Amino acid sequence: MSRPVTLFTGQWADLPLEILAKKVSEWGFDGLELACWGDHFEVDRALADDGYIPAKRKLLEKHGLACYAISNHLVGQCVCDPIDKRHQSILPGRLWQDGDPEGVRQRCAQEMIDTAKAAKLFGVDTVNGFTGSSVWSMLYFFPPTSQQDIDAGFRDFRDRWLPILNAYKKEGVRFALEVHPTEIAYDIITAERAVAAVDGHSHFGFNFDPSHFMHQFVDPVMFIETFPDRIFHAHVKDSRVQLTGRNSILASHLDFGDPRRGWDFVSPGRGDVEWDPIIRALNRIGYQGPLSIEWEDSGMDREFGAREALEMIRGEDFTPSDVAFDAAFAKE
Repeated sequence: MSRPVTLFTGQWADLPLEILAKKVSEWGFDGLELACWGDHFEVDRALADDGYIPAKRKLLEKHGLACYAISNHLVGQCVCDPIDKRHQSILPGRLWQDGDPEGVRQRCAQEMIDTAKAAKLFGVDTVNGFTGSSVWSMLYFFPPTSQQDIDAGFRDFRDRWLPILNAYKKEGVRFALEVHPTEIAYDIITAERAVAAVDGHSHFGFNFDPSHFMHQFVDPVMFIETFPDRIFHAHVKDSRVQLTGRNSILASHLDFGDPRRGWDFVSPGRGDVEWDPIIRALNRIGYQGPLSIEWEDSGMDREFGAREALEMIRGEDFTPSDVAFDAAFAKE
């Protein structure tokens, strides 16, 4: 049996969940990965209102949809980040308040703990998200940055996230970091360093998303094989490298959708991600969770793209064989 296919609602949060759920059900999706913004899944209301979660479940059931994970990328980003005015645009006022950076980080850390509590009440055991990073801006080493500076950034990640992860363990909920430029982990080496920083915490793993690896020239299959026990969730998202000799993989300070960029996100199946090797790798590690389409393509209508991506990944996904193809010729 192939894996369920869900739609991540983060890029659809301008639509009320009732409207989106109806559309997604009609398109043939199996479920939704609910974003913790818009009206899709509100952590504070889930904990304060006894009727909130039953109503959310009833809405999904009405449309024949399941939910395997919720995602709180925006709040998680603010746990370790150097906070500035950009973060105000992604946070509710109750978390931003006066914008004092340490106050924002502390409130967001508590919100991530509350997200685990809300997930448990909702019957979901995985929260996807970001961590932020105090050292991402030190990516390019001039003026020279020492390893002591980077070590301090990973200690900051440890100090801020270990209490969160311990709370997740208490609730029986896993945190899946989407390895991504701007996070504490953005490739295989930094992901290994992040795991080590939190002492290999049992409830810290990854939301596998190959789109963030392509323009970094990181092998997504190698990522799966490096962390076979820590792939807690999987996104179906695509990107395309489009280097011309004039641009670079650093994107030239150009907006997404600008054709001059050295890379851009495109609808799944239209980029550089090779899905067959990924499906085979997920089969090898025994991953049976959802394949969650995160749809981003500035040049395509999103409803067309979501339906096309669903058809694409259903065609690529398959159940592994339980016998060798040449077993019939084996001698007894």
